Amino acid sequence: QPEERFGHRILGNIEQRGSNITAERLRFGFSFDRKLTSDEIKKIENLVNEKIEQGLAVCCEEMATDKAFGQGATGVFGAKYGERVKVYTIGGKEDVCSQEICAGPHVANTADLGKFKIIKEEASSLGVRRIKAILQ
Repeated sequence: QPEERFGHRILGNIEQRGSNITAERLRFGFSFDRKLTSDEIKKIENLVNEKIEQGLAVCCEEMATDKAFGQGATGVFGAKYGERVKVYTIGGKEDVCSQEICAGPHVANTADLGKFKIIKEEASSLGVRRIKAILQ
């Protein structure tokens, strides 16, 4: 299991509350009770861009849902999953930075992404914030 997930390193204990990713943009919801500061947004951008620059491999493995959660993969809080799921792992066995249940598709390496930029941060619902980001 990754020692420190992206959001946890900067914002503390948060949970994913939804996402929508296209080739043009990312929308990501998470549990948080206040507006992000400009400093927090900059730290998130810097951390994501650091991982992009490291050129980490992105691997997909299909497995039983119980196994996925058992090895530390995360998913959307409250989501219902089938018996088998796709788990995307970013980084190698010794340096995993993210392990998520996701339908994909994804790049093969973080170096393929470009520069990550948060363009909007807003309330989604009570206790849930949402960021919108692009790759430049």
